[in-house]
This record gives sequence, structure tokens and C-alpha cells, in this order.
Amino acid sequence: MHSPNGDLYHREREMGLFQGAVGELALGRPTVATIHGPHGIGKSALLNAVPRLLPPKTLVLRARCHPSESQFPYSMVSQLFDPVLGGAGGHGTPGPGLGEAGPTHEALLGLLRTTRSLAVDRPVAILVDDLTNADPHSLRWFSYIARRLDDLPVLMVATLPASAAAQVAEQLGPLPYLLRLWPEPLCPTCTTELVDRAFDSPVDQELAALCHTLAHGNPLVLHDLVTRLRRTHVPPGSPDPEQVLPIGAQALSETVLAWLGEDDPCASELLTQLAVLGPDTDPAVCAALSKHGEVHDQQARETLVRAGLLEAGAPGRFTHTAVRPAVLARVSAHERLLLHGRAAAVLARLGAPARQTADQLILAGCDWGIDVLRGAGIQASGVGDRESAARYLRRALTLLEQRGVPGADGDESAAKEAREREETFLDLTVRLGAVELHRDLDACARQAAAAADSPLGPVRRAEALARLASPALVSRVEGARPFVRVCGELAALPAPPREHLLRLTAQTLLTGHRSGLRRAARLAAADPGDPAAHVFAGALAAAAAAGGRLGTARRMALRVAAGPADAPEGTAPGSAAGPMGAALALTWTGDLDGAAALADRLISMSRASDDLATTLLAHLVRGEVRLRRYEHTDAHTDAEAALHLARRLNAPALAGAAAAAAARALVGLGRAAEAAVLLSDEPAAGDAHPFIKALTLQAHGTVAAALGDHTTAVRLFLDCGHRLALRGITHPGCVTWRAQAAASYRALGEESASVTILDGAPRQRGPVSPPQPALDPGSRPRPRPGRERTLLSPAEQRVAELVVRGSSSLEVAEKLFLSKRTVDTHLGRIYRKLGIHSRHELAGAIGEELPV
Repeated sequence: MHSPNGDLYHREREMGLFQGAVGELALGRPTVATIHGPHGIGKSALLNAVPRLLPPKTLVLRARCHPSESQFPYSMVSQLFDPVLGGAGGHGTPGPGLGEAGPTHEALLGLLRTTRSLAVDRPVAILVDDLTNADPHSLRWFSYIARRLDDLPVLMVATLPASAAAQVAEQLGPLPYLLRLWPEPLCPTCTTELVDRAFDSPVDQELAALCHTLAHGNPLVLHDLVTRLRRTHVPPGSPDPEQVLPIGAQALSETVLAWLGEDDPCASELLTQLAVLGPDTDPAVCAALSKHGEVHDQQARETLVRAGLLEAGAPGRFTHTAVRPAVLARVSAHERLLLHGRAAAVLARLGAPARQTADQLILAGCDWGIDVLRGAGIQASGVGDRESAARYLRRALTLLEQRGVPGADGDESAAKEAREREETFLDLTVRLGAVELHRDLDACARQAAAAADSPLGPVRRAEALARLASPALVSRVEGARPFVRVCGELAALPAPPREHLLRLTAQTLLTGHRSGLRRAARLAAADPGDPAAHVFAGALAAAAAAGGRLGTARRMALRVAAGPADAPEGTAPGSAAGPMGAALALTWTGDLDGAAALADRLISMSRASDDLATTLLAHLVRGEVRLRRYEHTDAHTDAEAALHLARRLNAPALAGAAAAAAARALVGLGRAAEAAVLLSDEPAAGDAHPFIKALTLQAHGTVAAALGDHTTAVRLFLDCGHRLALRGITHPGCVTWRAQAAASYRALGEESASVTILDGAPRQRGPVSPPQPALDPGSRPRPRPGRERTLLSPAEQRVAELVVRGSSSLEVAEKLFLSKRTVDTHLGRIYRKLGIHSRHELAGAIGEELPV
């Protein structure tokens, strides 16, 4: 605990030394004291405290030097002696013009005699502030007098900066009565007391600690900081750090940093470099930028450590977060750009890591460094920093675009340059797309579209898109279209690359298209154990299940599921189509245990490889399995996880699918109102895959039915079935919309529609009509209703019942999601089978009466 000495804190040792010097003065012995230290440490405050310690009747001579007066001879001496001698020329004081060419020995002797005459009757205290700013004549006088005080009661005290310590030691070091003082920075306790006194109330301990750290114990900086805090009305009891830090940065900028620029330009330059380039910048880079060499750089670092701006040791970090903003506030934007550009050039010349050089390239806005940026993107992606990787690769693409297309003048070198540019563009596009696949699926889809437009030919385009193939991209039409187009181009070639064709065909199968299917199937059959064939088989299993070929789908899915779990490509996004398609196929064919096991394995593998898109899809599949098992709580957990990942990946279509799954799970938990809010809050993707749109419609219908609005539910369920039919998904096990629509029909009292929407024949309403009597010869025989029902297929029976109930062909088409032409075809077959000619004869032919 340090008690204050008037306005002084933490100065007990210095004040004790001065009291000893005053005691020597009372005994008639001299003392020469020098106070060293940086700006603001309190040298002047200590000097001003000396008169309070002096005995009565002591003659005090004071002077304060300033650089503006250093050109006038004896200006400091005049400040000291004029008040007591009445101006120049008295009592041996140098007159005007005396010694202007230099302090002569006679002039110095005259000043010495004057000093001795003043010290005859009483002690004399000579106090000089900022001695180094004195004129050369006065400096020579101070040194001359100080060495000749052996028998005089004179106390000489002068303040000097720390940089003048060596010079003073050289001139006055041998003096036995020399006293050198180095005031220390304030301790945390003294800082807290000073801040409490300034605010006139106890302050928050964190605020006091922050003030101490920012000021580094410098009293003047601390005073300036506290003044600014009070001026901006910062509450001392509960300060806001976001309000304090800018104030601290401004205080540092106008005190410590300003002093540093005046006293040590090399250290100020190094501090600027570290602020702009980062505190971890290699010292060799800083030395190369400053051109002073590593020795000067190390000396500058030591200066910054002493100033409290830089931590000791390597790497030298800033002592506080406010230091860097304070330094940057003093650097113009133009200077920053120049420094970043110079740093990029130096780093490239020194062979620094690509990421370090690329950061400076981007900050400087340089128009060179495509290869450096590409290398930085590869490095960042390799360590999982995909945000930085995307930034590097986007900048490289921008630079490539700024170069423009080489002129098409028929020159061979120009053609070669143009092809190299296209190769570079495609490579950067695919690399950026691969990065975006893990952070922004919509951006990845745009990169895939750009790769599909490359003029380098179908094989090169297919090779590029195969690196971006992922089942997550088919959730939107924009993401699916490039794969379908390039797959068709590749399948049309005489000898397409096998692996690329299989992977792209697998991708298009998941979109509902069949581009290149036959050719890919033949290639896969030639080597079914190949990883690409494994991917193709999984996608084909899903397509087979969607089309109702359940046996084929299940066999293929089980073969894919039995593949090695530790396959080297098992976690690659492009390879996820195989197990993902197999999991869907097992779900749709009723093998829920197999589908759950495969989904669990997919989640584990994709998490290990940080493949968020595959993790998202696997959660959706596992959630669907749990819904079908009536495990609604677990299903909701999976859906919530998928929704979080979809939002993180900027995938609105998949977010809609996840929200739909979560809503269905909430309905199962009896929280239909919450499910309705969830669906209303999640905007629908306009170009989502038809299957996802169908899932969304099913979820809305499920919520409507749970809330009792069965009319709306039926409409939504029928719309769901219509969209599935458009994509060729005819298997009812894929989406259970028919069963849900039938339940809503029953709730509305439309039992016949409930039966029809499933797949059975209409129910009999009463006893079967008795046998009809024989007709006259030549008349058409009336077939028996029971027998004629067996002549019709289930589809024809559904059409016949709706027609009997009075529906037009167009209305039948809308209800069964068929075209009007298909309905008319069914009616023609029905008429032929039953031997009738019009719909008016249909009711009697199948044993039903037309409604009135």
C-alpha cells in the first residue's frame, strides 16, 4: 500500500532521497539530482515537490526549457538568474552578445562566481525541467557548475528523458554527490486509489484494472484517460467495456503514441507494422519492410515493451486490445494499402506460407498472386478453415476476371493462353464449389452451374462436376440442372469415362431424371465392386423403390449397405449418394432397422469428415425412420438437428424438408399448434425438388388434419400426390399421403372417396341386385355386376366409381392426379370390357345408381 505525498502516488522512495539531499543542503553540502524516465512518468511532478521539502529562506531558481528557445544563447540561464539579478549584465551575468559563438571560459567563470555569491548567505536550489531542451550554452554551464559545487550549499535538480541517461552518466558520473532517480510506474493499488479520487467514489475493480493496463502505470496517461472517462459520463460502478475501450484507444493515441513518434521513429514504425500486419509478424519481415535490419528491429521491440505497448517475449503481442485500434487510427488508408502491398511482396520473396501472403494480397487489393491465393485456399481448406478458403478462392477468381480474355487473333500463343485461362477458371471454380459445399449449398450450386458452362468440352466438365456431386445439391432445381445436362452430354460420347458417368448418373437419378441410365447400368454391371458402381447402385435402388420395384430396390440397397464401412471414399460428399440412396430405398421398402443402421453409420462418418451436408441428409432419413416407428420425440430431435444444419448451410429447400419433418413429429407429440407456427415461420423454396415440395405439402396437411380442418387437409394431400406423380414417385410407401387423405375423407363422411383414394374398389351399398330376366333376342346382354367388377383393374375401378358419382373427366383427372386424356383412355377400356357405350350405362353395369 503506497500513501500519497500530496498529489504524488508511489513516490515514497524518491521523496525519501530528496529529503536526504535537503539534509545535506542544511549541512552546507551540495547535491546534483537527475530525474530520468519516459514521458508522463511524473518527472515534473517530482521536481515541483522539491520546494516543499526545502528549509526556510532557501533561494529557489527555476527554469523550464523548451525546444523553441534552444537557439537563443543562455536562455535557460536567464530564466534562472533574471528574477534575482534584475536582468542581463548584473553581477557578472553574461551581457547581451557575450559568448554567442560559444560559451567562453570567462563567461562560465562569471556565472560560477554569481552562483557562489548567491549561496553565501543561504542555500540555493536550482530546478530545471526538461534540461535536454536547453540551449547549448546553458547545457555547458549546467555541466560546468555541477562539477564545481564541492563546498557550496547548492541543490541542482534536473529532469531528463530516459534517452539522455547515458550522456549524463558520461558527464557527471564521477561526481560523489550525484543522485540519479528513476521513478517507477504506478502499482495497481495506487492506480485504483487515484481513479477513486478522480471519480470521488469507489470504482469498479475491472475498470480500475483496465485503466492500469491501458496506462501501464503512467500517471499522465492515467490522468488523461480518467478525464476522458469522466467527460463521457462513464459510470464508475458499472462501466460498459465497449464504451471504455474506444476512449482508452484515443487516450493512448494522443499520449504514448504521439511521444513515441517524436522520440523513437524506428519503434513507432515497427509498432505501425505490427498493428497493420498483425503482432505475430515474423521479425525478418518487419526488418525487411523497415530496411533497418534485425538489430534495430530488436531494439525497437525492447522500446515498445518498456513503453507498455508490447508484451515481452515471442511472439510479441499487444498488451491490450485497445493498443492496435489506437495505432491504426493514426495510419491513413493509403498508408495501410502500401504497407500491405509491400508486406505481400516481401512475404512472397521470402517464401512465407501462402495464407500469410494471401492475407496481405487481399488487404492491399493487389492485382497479382492468383497462384498464391489458390495455394492459400488449398491450405485453409485442408485445415477446415473454409471461410478463409472461400475468401482466397473468390479473390483469385476476381483477379482472373479482371485480366480479361486474351485476344482471338489466331495466334497460337494467344490460343494457348486462352485455354490456360479457362483451365485456371475451371479449377478455381471447382475448388470454390467444393469449399462452398460445406458452408453454403446455394453458392455451391452456382459454382456447379459455372463449371457446367466451361468451354473445355464434356469430359472436362464432367470431371469437374463429379468433384461437386452431392445428394444435397439436388434439393433445388438450380443445383440439379447442371448435373443432368452434363450427364446427358457425357452419355452421348462414344467412350465416356466410366467413373464420371456413374457418379453423374447417380446424381441425376436422385433428381428424378434418367440421363445416361442404360449406359451407366451396363458399365456398373461390368465391375459392381467399384466405388463408383457402389454409388450408382445406391441411387438406382432409391429410384427403383420410388417406382414400385420393391424387390429390386431392396436387393440393391442391401448390397450397398453391406459395403465396407471404412471405404476410403465413404465420407466424400460425392460418395454419399450411394449409402443415402440405399437408406431411402430401405425406408421405402419397409426395412426400417436396416435404414436406421445405415443412417447411423452415415451420421458417424460424415461427422468425422466434417461433411455437414451429408450429416443433414442422414438426420432427415433417420428422422423419417423414427416417425414410421412412432418414436416422435427422437424424430423431432433429428429434424431439429437437420433444420439447424440446413440454416447453417444456407439450404432453404432442405430447411423446408427439415421443418416439415419436425412439424409431423410435433403433431405426433400432440403439439399441432406449435407445428403450425414452425411451418409458417419457415419460408418455402420456390424451386425445391418436387419430392421436397410434396413433403412440405404433406406436413401442412398433417397439421391441418390435426387441427380439424380436414377439407384443407384433403386438398393438401391430393396436391402432394400430384407432385409425386409428376416426378414418377408412384410407390405409396415413399410418402404416406394416400392413407392420410383417406383418413381425412372419412372424417368428412366421404367413405367412398376414402376407399377410392387408397386403391380398393367401391364398397357395396346394400344387397347385390337380383339376376336380370332374359332379354329379347337381338338385344345386348347385361353383364352381372359382381363379375364385371373383376374385369376392371384397380385404376379403372377408381375412375368408374368417380364417374358414377357424377364427376366429369376433368374432375376425375384432378382428383386422381391424372391427365384428362388418361381418364378418357380408362373410360374407353371400361366401356369395352363392360359392353356399354356411355357413362349413363355405367351405373347399371357395375351395380350402382347414378346420384340424383
